[in-house]
Amino acid sequence: MTPALARTYVAWLVAIVATAGSLYFSEVRFFVPCALCWWQRIFMYPLVGLLAVALFTRDRHVWRYALPLALLGTGTAWYHYLIQRVPSLAAPGVCRGGVPCNVQYIEWFGFVTIPFLAGTAFAIITVLLGWNALTERRSATPRAG
Repeated sequence: MTPALARTYVAWLVAIVATAGSLYFSEVRFFVPCALCWWQRIFMYPLVGLLAVALFTRDRHVWRYALPLALLGTGTAWYHYLIQRVPSLAAPGVCRGGVPCNVQYIEWFGFVTIPFLAGTAFAIITVLLGWNALTERRSATPRAG
């Protein structure tokens, strides 16, 4: 297994754990997702399938279509975490319907909330796929010599 494929495999495992955790919180613990939680799911859930197909087909270019989802998810999750910590930073109307986005169903160790967990997962996936992108670009760049 190449290093890039190994990084893709780890990213896939992280996406599976994040998706399973998301489903656990909503379907087992009955936590109702807020609007930003739904957006994070929209960015995370497809990563499970995309990365699985990439592993099966040994697609070295998966970062091209998976990295944008991971980056959007990272930004959404950390914005969500930020407005949980500082609710006045929320844009007007973003989290009006249903469950407000500043609700904290869990708070482990005084700072770990569901958006924190999602943000961490997205950040790990972003770093791994970004690493694949950098190594691919470096190997494609002609060396002077």
